[in-house]
Amino acid sequence: MTPSVRWPSAIPPRPSPRPNGKHRRPVASELPDLAVTGSTGGLGGMVARQLAGLGSAQRLLVRDAARAPELDAATADVCSYEDSAAARRALEGVKVLFMVSAAETEDRVQQHRGFVDAAAAAGVEHVVYTSFYGAAPDAAFTLARDHYATEEHIRASGLEFTFLRDNLYLDFLPLLAGEDGVIRGPAGNGVFSGVAREDVARCAVAVLRDPAIHKGTTYNLTGPEELTLAQAAGIITEQTGRTITYHPETVEEAHASRASYGAPPWQVDAWVSTYTAIAAGEMAGISPDVHGLTGQDPISLAEFLARPQL
Repeated sequence: MTPSVRWPSAIPPRPSPRPNGKHRRPVASELPDLAVTGSTGGLGGMVARQLAGLGSAQRLLVRDAARAPELDAATADVCSYEDSAAARRALEGVKVLFMVSAAETEDRVQQHRGFVDAAAAAGVEHVVYTSFYGAAPDAAFTLARDHYATEEHIRASGLEFTFLRDNLYLDFLPLLAGEDGVIRGPAGNGVFSGVAREDVARCAVAVLRDPAIHKGTTYNLTGPEELTLAQAAGIITEQTGRTITYHPETVEEAHASRASYGAPPWQVDAWVSTYTAIAAGEMAGISPDVHGLTGQDPISLAEFLARPQL
């Protein structure tokens, strides 16, 4: 449940002028050696803006140059996960790559592998990848298996790496409720330790500002509390004034209710397994890593709902 990302031919926002007044395309050595993916999305956008605010030069990798945010000391390159040749060109001269996981699709792992291979071929040294909490080959949550496969491909590529494994986004929780205010799913009484996207962004910036000391490290990014979905529903009710409740479905009921959406089987499996992973205890546990990376305590669900959204 990580933000979608879109992806390069280099299109710098401010071309360098030739002595005769004409513009030329910068060579790789003149471009920032930190590349950030997903800057038009939620997490990548937060990271890019924070880096710009700190004065860090960065190369924004986007699918559509017109949508690239205008930030100080930032250039924009156009690429996609699906086009490895274009990605390789866009990544020339990059040393550190912030890789936000791609949009959830059936072939996402294949896209990730192609992009990682392009990064290795372009000479990238270090990949900071947004993975998922509990990533494992046999995880109950199907997309956590995809993240594990991506992690393993990055390890096998020979690139230096840092993995940021975030728990469920707190940002996402209110959206789980239907129009009737009910969160339905087979999570039982299992707990999760949701994390705010802004905390994940701050952790990413901390790593990107000094990547060398984080090489080979996997960080588990959680909030400060474990909650059942019933407890989360109560907090959402208290903070928003909208009555939210939790109804524990069976796995069979969950598949049947979501089949009516017309989504492909892999997507339905991903939706349902979000809840079964909670029931299995795979999203439980509180990690100190947000505080360790940022020096700040992670945001609780009540605090998140009470503050202005970024």
